[in-house]
Amino acid sequence: MTTPAGTDLFARGETPADDGEDPGASLLLTVLVPTRNEADNIPTLLDRLGSAVTGIRAEIVIVDDSDDTTPAVVAECAARCPVPVRLIHRTAGARKGGLSTAVIDGARRARGQWLLVMDADLQHPPEAAVSVARAAFRRDVDVVIGTRYAGGGSTGTGLTGVHRSMVSSTTTRLVRSLFPRRLATVSDPMSGLFAFRAAAIDLDRLDPVGFKLLLEILVRHPSARVAEVAYQMDPRHAGDSNASLGVGLAFLRHVVRLRRARLAGQLRSGPVTAAERFQQLWRMIAFGLVGLSGLAVNTAALWALHSAAGLHHLLGAALATQASTLWNFALIELLVYRRKGNGTWRGRGARFLTMNNALLLARLPVLQVLVWTGTDVLVANAGTLVLLFLVRFLFSDRVIYAAGSVSGRDPVHLLIDHSPAVIAAATTRKRSTYLKYRYDVAGTVTIGSQILLPELEFFRAQWIADDQVDIAVRVGDVGTRGPRRRASMTEHLNPTVLRYEEHFGRIGANFLVELGKPINIVVGPLLARSPHVVYTNVVEALLRFVLVARGRMLLHSACVSLDGVGVMLSALTDTGKTATVLRLLRDHGGRFLSDDMTVVSADGTAVCFPKPLTISSHTLRAVNATDLTGKEWRRLQWQSRLHSKGGRSLALTLSRFNVPIMGINAITQMLVPPPKYSVDRLVPCRMGSSTRVSELFIIERGTPAVHDLDHGTTLERMIENTDDAYGFPPFRYLAPAITVDGLGYQELRAKEREILAGFLDHVRTRVVASDRFGWADVIPSLIGAQPVAALAQRAPVDGWPNWGTHEVIASEGVVA
Repeated sequence: MTTPAGTDLFARGETPADDGEDPGASLLLTVLVPTRNEADNIPTLLDRLGSAVTGIRAEIVIVDDSDDTTPAVVAECAARCPVPVRLIHRTAGARKGGLSTAVIDGARRARGQWLLVMDADLQHPPEAAVSVARAAFRRDVDVVIGTRYAGGGSTGTGLTGVHRSMVSSTTTRLVRSLFPRRLATVSDPMSGLFAFRAAAIDLDRLDPVGFKLLLEILVRHPSARVAEVAYQMDPRHAGDSNASLGVGLAFLRHVVRLRRARLAGQLRSGPVTAAERFQQLWRMIAFGLVGLSGLAVNTAALWALHSAAGLHHLLGAALATQASTLWNFALIELLVYRRKGNGTWRGRGARFLTMNNALLLARLPVLQVLVWTGTDVLVANAGTLVLLFLVRFLFSDRVIYAAGSVSGRDPVHLLIDHSPAVIAAATTRKRSTYLKYRYDVAGTVTIGSQILLPELEFFRAQWIADDQVDIAVRVGDVGTRGPRRRASMTEHLNPTVLRYEEHFGRIGANFLVELGKPINIVVGPLLARSPHVVYTNVVEALLRFVLVARGRMLLHSACVSLDGVGVMLSALTDTGKTATVLRLLRDHGGRFLSDDMTVVSADGTAVCFPKPLTISSHTLRAVNATDLTGKEWRRLQWQSRLHSKGGRSLALTLSRFNVPIMGINAITQMLVPPPKYSVDRLVPCRMGSSTRVSELFIIERGTPAVHDLDHGTTLERMIENTDDAYGFPPFRYLAPAITVDGLGYQELRAKEREILAGFLDHVRTRVVASDRFGWADVIPSLIGAQPVAALAQRAPVDGWPNWGTHEVIASEGVVA
């Protein structure tokens, strides 16, 4: 067919994509190859590329601007290619814009869900190009770049001569300096080898010139998520480069135009309206006026505490900050943001208080220095408050209230490196390898650790030998010595090793995972001091998929046995599941199996996973524990607030910025440990080992109601609730690279769904909504209303080991 771009030749008898069929329905990948007089390269290109994409639902689209015999060579070679080859030949009048517009013309006719762009001169090895595409398929990103400047990547002999190498490196540094925020996680923004998700890139937004389409895509799609794959550039196979002085000047004009448009605010995901700018300016002015009134309150309080009462000026400043913080928050909440923002007003208040006290720690040394220089205490205090105004406003506006747009850019540099040479032992000094603590989780997965993991204490099994564990956790030095500009996750292949590094070099919260038999985890010294972070953010993510490979699922749910009936509760994090479990056990007896995670099988069996309970603020209402000391009760009041939904919400918001979030989390857990207690310290109860679940209640907040839920919807809700428990970084960077017993991440997810679907076949599901945390009042009556004859047929689960000193009563599935 003929289009403004020229002639579209379906070289192997393919039919056009505009005949009514969905262009993305059958193909996963379209390989886009722009060509200009590449007749000598086409045979080798199609031979190697066709072999490389074998096994992928793919097509090759060649967009040709040639004046030689390239179209005829493509037509001849396409017959031998194992995948469909399409040729779009652009006539001389349709070639404006050069290579970039050729790619866009091809992209408009592509039928793949992913589009892979590469050169025809074989400087981009087809095998390396397809590895970029395969990385894209399994990563939750929008753009995957083949990089020459990170990991094992190299220009090799691809850039002939010192001059071309210098030009390439200089222009790369130039564009990264001109777009420092957008290109912060991109090492090679000038690469010609990249893949992008068709649905994520708006082709109409692009206006490229010349060769560097990738830069255009990245800058005009600032929210696109990016990963990189290291590759080594090869020399040109045949012919001459199309680069010239004119091409270089066109590139410079293009960069200037992009930078000018970026400064004008035109390159967001959407245009910035005048109304949005006015609203932000108004919030800043109003925030400043409130701040001035707070400054008066702070100064008056400091005068009363220091000048009148005689307190030390630093103590007076700390106490005055509490008074002005409460004053400022009340006015900001009511007048500036009008009760609209992230979470509840209590959560916003807690985050505002945390922010001001964190800034107080930064202010006090400056205040002391000013006092030493002879500055009046009140003047020095006011000066430090004024200096931090912009920090307080930006943090409040973007994090606490999220009124400004928070960028979707990924703060972590994600790199897939095929070079095994980079993989070396993480430990640089002699350390013991002995695994002091060993655990047998539900008789299915064994774990050895040099760190005590309190969440697994119920499963202690010291009889397991070091060489028998499925997962080994050791302490070592991970990463480079020096600091980094941002966190990075590097995936090495052959063998698969995942290395996560944060900003502070080896003293940061770094870890390494080697996926093999066993799975070896090495955590840095900082993480080793926070076992809860090690378990929750690293170990449990791996445990989840090892269990799946063994035919079981770690389901985010609570499980109890009430009058012999297996009852499971599920909810999104911090809905009120723990409080409901405690009330059911306190008011109705029963046996406890789990609160946070439950091990389930496709036959409807649930096995206990009794981690210590984390007590959040709303859970306090259900706790009437007589065993807790007065000191524990007082500590629980503020521990529960920091580790509640509001605290996690703040942490998740911070994780979208370029901060060492794992390190912050680890230090926070060290200074203020989460309030964790064994269930039998909180309410009298007995422990169960296993049960056949017949009742599943999904609890949620809302107008009181009860209704049944069908199997398919239940499956999706339970997957959603489980995924919600793994929302904290770095799970989404770690998980797609996980391979267990030969099963990749997508295969593991599919098997996890199969296990859950089988489990739900044995369960009736109902949704119970309450606006007053009243689920424990409703659930027992709902259980009693159901027939239980089928429950008499349930059989005990045999074969479980004797965990520690607990006695397993197999006939009742109860641990005495």
